[in-house]
Amino acid sequence: MDSIPTIMTAIDPEAPGGPEVLQPVQRPVPQPGLEEVLIRVAAAGVNRPDVLQRRGNYAPPPGAPSILGLEVAGHVAALGDGVPEELLGQPVCALVAGGGYAEYVVAPAGQCLPVPPCLSMAEAAAIPETLFTVWTNLFERAYATEGDTVLIHGGTSGIGTMATSLCSLFGVTAIVTAGSDEKCQAALAGGAAHAINYKTHDFVERVREITGGKGVQAILDMVGGDYVPRNLQCLGEDGRHVSIAVQGGATATVPLFDIMRRRLTLTGSTLRPRDAAFKSLVADELHRTVWPHVEAGRLRPVIDRTYPLGEAAAAHARMEAGDHVGKIVLLVE
Repeated sequence: MDSIPTIMTAIDPEAPGGPEVLQPVQRPVPQPGLEEVLIRVAAAGVNRPDVLQRRGNYAPPPGAPSILGLEVAGHVAALGDGVPEELLGQPVCALVAGGGYAEYVVAPAGQCLPVPPCLSMAEAAAIPETLFTVWTNLFERAYATEGDTVLIHGGTSGIGTMATSLCSLFGVTAIVTAGSDEKCQAALAGGAAHAINYKTHDFVERVREITGGKGVQAILDMVGGDYVPRNLQCLGEDGRHVSIAVQGGATATVPLFDIMRRRLTLTGSTLRPRDAAFKSLVADELHRTVWPHVEAGRLRPVIDRTYPLGEAAAAHARMEAGDHVGKIVLLVE
């Protein structure tokens, strides 16, 4: 392994603001603690929570670095106590609570997954945050299973494209929404069974038509607000609604009697604040159930565009413009 410097380049804005606050700065290289590894970062995924944090609307959890970035890929450069020696030098991707927009980041060893030869580092960095999120919410909280039909909002986002890909692998029919005909075509090309342009069609009516009035078994929602009561109209009996973001509002009015009558379940979660033990359990499950598909080349992320680390501002501007299809990735090496 190359020698590890004491200072690194990172994106760590001193104050909230627009994309322009994302300028490279110098920060100390972190040191791995118990059961942690130090990763020399090759690429880092860009996610919506990064944008919220940059704006000052999403503080890092206690103990997490202020440097942005929730997922990385690279090589293990150093080991903390309690980490097997064979991990040193290995290519890994990892879910982190922060610190990804940097040349080095510390990650719990249990949250690392091996990067197979079929993936580039940019592709590997685009997987952890969306895979952990979709798996824990759509397949565990909403119990999506083979033969189900599900509704996925934001069908061409990083979350949406990952959800669609997983549905294709596990025999789940995906209906997605998107904001243009071009994005709908991209979603269909990515494996969605149906794509609804929510700007030109009422997605509630279209879901009823597609399902013959039966509704879907589960919904993955990142909009919130007034989408929630409309989503409930799309659910069949015993349907499950999972909220993972509130881009359209954090409150909603729901028809309680209808929920009772049709035995609907409303749930949701946030992944970032969960502890390392929980995330390590998820990583272990993903390694057993999903990673064989990654290693075989059957599951790979949709990459919209890559930017050098120093152009993080441009990456955030593209995400905020909403024109991307799939993941935006920063290249560090």
